[in-house]
Amino acid sequence: MPKPPALDFDAFLPYRLSVLANTVSQDISSEYEERFNLSVTQWRVMAILGRHAGLTARDVAMRTAMDKVAVSRAVAGLAERKLLSRTISERDRREAHLRLTRSGRAIHDQIVPLALEHERRLLKRLTAEERHWLAHLLDRLRPAIALPEA
Repeated sequence: MPKPPALDFDAFLPYRLSVLANTVSQDISSEYEERFNLSVTQWRVMAILGRHAGLTARDVAMRTAMDKVAVSRAVAGLAERKLLSRTISERDRREAHLRLTRSGRAIHDQIVPLALEHERRLLKRLTAEERHWLAHLLDRLRPAIALPEA
């Protein structure tokens, strides 16, 4: 029986993307965790709701490719801190539509410039052409991944 091929983890694309994503998230999250007492998941929920108010937790999980349980915990924590509100859906009483509260919006609006500055500093390492190709390649890879239903 032939020996299976060795997996060079350091060259394996899913591993490299995961490490990069985790490293980038940890780098910026340290600032908003310290200043605003928010986890990475809580901030991602707030960021999505800052752009798309009225989504359900299921919608947030699907848009962010985050685990439903992690999103539910983040939503519960944000609601407890009164950073988001939940309105029960008239169509399906098991669902709640989520919106940032005034306090949640204020924190969101303070973090967004920090996040954008972090992105700017990171992308500054690339030329304009490299930034274009990075965006293009990420867009090309995304449809190749079938995510399970949230």
